[in-house]
Amino acid sequence: MDVRMIHFYPDLMDLYGSRANLLALKRYLERLDCDVTIETVVPGGGADMARGDFFYMGAGTERAARAAMEDFARYAEPLRAAAQDSAAMLFAGTAMDLIGKTVKEPDGSAYEGLGLASFTTEHGKRRIVGDVYGHTDLYPEAAVGFMNKCGTAAGVETPLLTGLDLGFGNEREHGPEGFHWKNVFASQLTGPLLVKNPKLLETVAAAIYARRGKTLPVDRPLDRWAQAAYAVTEEQLRLRAQAK
Repeated sequence: MDVRMIHFYPDLMDLYGSRANLLALKRYLERLDCDVTIETVVPGGGADMARGDFFYMGAGTERAARAAMEDFARYAEPLRAAAQDSAAMLFAGTAMDLIGKTVKEPDGSAYEGLGLASFTTEHGKRRIVGDVYGHTDLYPEAAVGFMNKCGTAAGVETPLLTGLDLGFGNEREHGPEGFHWKNVFASQLTGPLLVKNPKLLETVAAAIYARRGKTLPVDRPLDRWAQAAYAVTEEQLRLRAQAK
């Protein structure tokens, strides 16, 4: 199966090893015998959104995210259409801010987001930093990651993580985190997210297959190193959460 990935602003939005999310998914699909092509989008450039199977943007500084949004806005209509058509998408870190309705800055200024979701993000002067251990309705395993953000997202109706045992969610400690609708996945968790959570990697790959009317093969690749790393992280964060 041919898979075409669209990577938005790899230079502007690549904090915390964000590019590894895309590379991990590419490797996973190639081990399923998919022929994967990555097309990068740079400010002022272009890409055929109608031909994309997976759309991705990583984390960047708040300043970089605002700069990216100036160009990203021109893709609002085709991306909303692709999302409605169940295309798979992942927005990591501050990229999540950009798919909402508006982003408010500490100085009182604001700018419009993509409008893919109705939530609003407000950046503050205090950074929220720490490990995260939570749960999702997508699969039984816990989700793990690290967070370094300065904003809160209000009005998220369909979070990716329904609650956290450890860490700060969209608006509050231990609250829901991220955003999920159809095959659109977004989260402030970094690390990078798909590398630290093999089950979420598999879930995103399954979404790409499902849009083609296919299911993942029964005999699919197992990255024992990633599984072992996840097991250690999950255990340690679970113990920390239980000790509180």
